Amino acid sequence: MPTTDSNTTSLGGLDTTEAKTVDVPSHGATNAELAVNEKTGYTFEDVEVPEDDGEIKAAPLPLYEGGETEEDNGSEDVIIITGADASNHLLSIRDDFDPAVTFRSLFLATMLSGFQAVMTQIYNFKPTLVSIQGTFIVLIAYFLGRAWANALPRGDYFEARWRAKGGQGNIPTWIRVMSFFNYGPWGLKEHAICSITATSASNASASVTVFAAQDLFYNLPLSAVTVVLSTISIGLFGYGIAGLLRPIAVWHVDAVYWGSLPTVKTLQGLHWQEIKSSKPLRYFWYAFTGMFFYEFFPAYMFPWLNSVSIPCLASMHATGNKASILTNLFGGSLNNEGIGLFNLSFDWQYITSFNTALPLKLQANQAAGYLVCLAAMLGIYYSNTWDAKSYPFMSTRLLSADGSPYPITKVFTSGVLNHEALAQYGIPSLSGTFAYAMFMANAAIGALITHCILFWGGDIKRAYKSARAESYDDRHHNHMAKHYKETPWLWYGAVLLFSFILGLVVVIKENISLPVWAYIVSLLLGIFIAPFSCIINSRFGNGIATNNLSKMLAGLMLPERPVGNMYFAAWSHNVIQNTVLLCNDLKMGEYLKVPPRVMFLTQIYGTVLGGFINYAVMISIVKGNRDLLINSNGDASWSGATIQSYNTNATSWALAKYLYKTGAKYHMVPIGLAIGAAIVVAHRIVCHFVPKIRGFALDNINMPQFIQFAGYIPSSASQTCVIFSQVIAGFFVQFYLRNYRPRIFKDYMYLVTGAFDGASLTALFILSFAVFGAGGRAIPFPSWWGNNVNGNYDLCPTGD
Repeated sequence: MPTTDSNTTSLGGLDTTEAKTVDVPSHGATNAELAVNEKTGYTFEDVEVPEDDGEIKAAPLPLYEGGETEEDNGSEDVIIITGADASNHLLSIRDDFDPAVTFRSLFLATMLSGFQAVMTQIYNFKPTLVSIQGTFIVLIAYFLGRAWANALPRGDYFEARWRAKGGQGNIPTWIRVMSFFNYGPWGLKEHAICSITATSASNASASVTVFAAQDLFYNLPLSAVTVVLSTISIGLFGYGIAGLLRPIAVWHVDAVYWGSLPTVKTLQGLHWQEIKSSKPLRYFWYAFTGMFFYEFFPAYMFPWLNSVSIPCLASMHATGNKASILTNLFGGSLNNEGIGLFNLSFDWQYITSFNTALPLKLQANQAAGYLVCLAAMLGIYYSNTWDAKSYPFMSTRLLSADGSPYPITKVFTSGVLNHEALAQYGIPSLSGTFAYAMFMANAAIGALITHCILFWGGDIKRAYKSARAESYDDRHHNHMAKHYKETPWLWYGAVLLFSFILGLVVVIKENISLPVWAYIVSLLLGIFIAPFSCIINSRFGNGIATNNLSKMLAGLMLPERPVGNMYFAAWSHNVIQNTVLLCNDLKMGEYLKVPPRVMFLTQIYGTVLGGFINYAVMISIVKGNRDLLINSNGDASWSGATIQSYNTNATSWALAKYLYKTGAKYHMVPIGLAIGAAIVVAHRIVCHFVPKIRGFALDNINMPQFIQFAGYIPSSASQTCVIFSQVIAGFFVQFYLRNYRPRIFKDYMYLVTGAFDGASLTALFILSFAVFGAGGRAIPFPSWWGNNVNGNYDLCPTGD
């Protein structure tokens, strides 16, 4: 039996003389960032304290790998601007070297993967398309993990007792079994594995969109095999590309993924701070509790709170043409109601921490883009561009000549154009504002590719050279490279090969109207665009939608086949989307010090699991709300606007030779690609000769983002009541708090907004299955002025 020195107590170890454990001082007391620090030689086993006065004193603080402790690195009042600022002053490099893969972490990860996949799929059919923020699943995993660790017998406790009683040699089998199921407190890395695996499972929701559109608009039978295997193939191919892009999209210091920081900070705060001693953590729980109870009002009982419009209240009794103009200007509570001028939302489920976490330079590009978009929409409609006045002001559907919805199912028989029906019903049209949105979406794609090459091309080359030399600017990746084995490149190559074969089987065996050659071209397109999307998303926190490019090329190669168009886009655009999301998760793994090979295996597991879960949830929602999703703008609970927009895009490009050819009505839409690229070329030339104007660096203007948001509303943000609140919240946090209250920004902002996310989504989950109909019959709240179910929720006039 080991001997102990009676004059010392080893912190964090077992005191065999008294059969008890002595707790390690809290992080706030010791501020220890590493359990082992190579520069100082300190380990927790080295920390010994004399007991002569009965008081345990803290040992000298271990140094970080950067050579400084958290308290003396000068980070308290640093204003976070760049990726290096976030790496060095916002995100701790602490690593407790605790286990990540345990039975309980994998079991809970499986359960929570299903849970988050359900929630993400639900939001695909909500009035406003938002991202399910990771804080939601983090909180649920926290409660479940803590409950598991505290309620079940802990193997480490029984092992300690066994050794205290003189136990030596091999640990008894019954203790090993107990330790397998529950050993030690619920750790940060176990918690991270739960959250990241669940996120990987929910990534499949975007890929399932093609199958929902096929079911809703074409009445084509869906095979479970087609859906599941296609979804897994798309997800894994994206993951294979993500692995190859690690030097520029994960290991680079500027690859921050700003939108994920609330999740990272919440995870670290829950495990490294105690409520009694941590004011930020107390405020986290205050914010969570308050928002949880509040959210039931705007989400269910009082939806007017999501669309507070004084102009609408003042004009609620207007009629005729005057009412239509006022609603076009100020309405925004329903999809395609109006542009929502001065409309404010007080519903956090639509504001989200994502919009407050984006860097200020993106917030500025976004706000400027929105202003241009609002002006352009009004200009296009009231100048009757593209015969806009003959159709609704805003619509995400294909339209007939009289402005009614186009009979897609009659014109496309079994997903293929019926020329006789086309002659009968005529060539479809788009609302003027939607045509403008498609033009700007193409311009943003052209700008994206050109911007990455002209502005960041040199940096990309340097990043890969640094990776070969194993030299990195990000201290987090330096730590990971020093202490953990990296995932071999060959593993990601194997994933690419497997996913390619899986998709090939689907294309050959299933009737999806996509030839093998088109399948291969779609993957090559995804491989080409993915690096550009990852770079801009990692640096700005928001990407550029590339689905227009996929559908345009598919329309040229697979004319008159909208379903084939969607599958082409799925294996190109959705592969790109999954690549970005999985790179984001890999970066979170670095921030949280999860071993790379553990990340590899758990992300693949989540991706495969998500293929099955998302299919089941999508079928349930589509069957229960079919008419609402196809034929209307929806209500406060469900809307088909997103899926309608997706289908309109695919169908219009399937009719490209009728709608977009030279001389056709919308011939300018595909030319947007060249115009977007030309704008960036001009921007680069100006920046070369005039880099700054009165101290303002012109390269802070990001043309891809600006152009995207200058056409974003008609297709992707048609519930406009939330836009002003998102912009105001973003500027308050990123301009005021970040610059003038940096300590509040650093210590509170990510935790509090993360708490808001978790609380609002928890309330929404309860409402979705209790009253919104996700799990059965819907139970609408009684109509009253704050819940105007028979009109617009913001009380704007309907024109009747």
